[in-house]
Amino acid sequence: MRLNAVIAGDALGPPLVLLHGLFGQAANFGRVQRALARAHRVIALDLRNHGGSPHAQSMTYPDLADDVLETLACLDASPAALLGHSMGGKVAMAAALRAPKSVARLLVADIAPRPYRPAFRAFAAAMEAIDLTPGLTRASAAAALADAVPDAAVRGFLLQNLRFDGQPSWQIGLPEITAALPDIEGWPDLLAAYTGPSLFVAGERSDYIAAADRPAIRALFPDARFVTLKQAGHWLHADNPDGFTAVVSAFMAHPAPPPCPDAA
Repeated sequence: MRLNAVIAGDALGPPLVLLHGLFGQAANFGRVQRALARAHRVIALDLRNHGGSPHAQSMTYPDLADDVLETLACLDASPAALLGHSMGGKVAMAAALRAPKSVARLLVADIAPRPYRPAFRAFAAAMEAIDLTPGLTRASAAAALADAVPDAAVRGFLLQNLRFDGQPSWQIGLPEITAALPDIEGWPDLLAAYTGPSLFVAGERSDYIAAADRPAIRALFPDARFVTLKQAGHWLHADNPDGFTAVVSAFMAHPAPPPCPDAA
């Protein structure tokens, strides 16, 4: 499947590809993409069932990774550096493991190659329960999500996917995503290793990457390095965009990531 792409910058060298998380879209990287485009050709992709990309039933990580690899081949953007956040980080890891020659380097933002608890099922159920009738307002949609999604910022993040022109509708493939949540929460057995430069960036206020995850990460990514981004939770590129951009820029500029284990 060819994915919708938002491209910025025209610098020479390996392209930098940005992969968003669950319920996200390429536009979520807007500020970071604009900053990185000063030195790189930066391609932000909408993964299948998200943003402007086509919908499909399967959302296994091999399928999602193959979408990315196919799209980059169509854009003459391979090999590329892959940067993925959360679900997008798992997609990036799967792509690197399936086609290592197509991945120049790998940056994984706040996720590890393992299954996670089903934290988003209540969100999906609340989104599906919104009555999509004419006259629906953003305020009333937000109120309908309030019990399941108490954080106003997260509600706003989810509602970026709801279109209010005429008949309200979800731009994302919400039924397909809901059905695929067990695959999205999980991690496939990929019996391979990616030996290229790899950086795993954890949010200081997040528990998505634990010290106990490092052996499993290094088994698949033996050159993996680790950085903790200060003043950031799970959505590190939104919580600390300048710090995140600095980490990415340093990783792209050098064979190995910065030696300091923490980033301001």
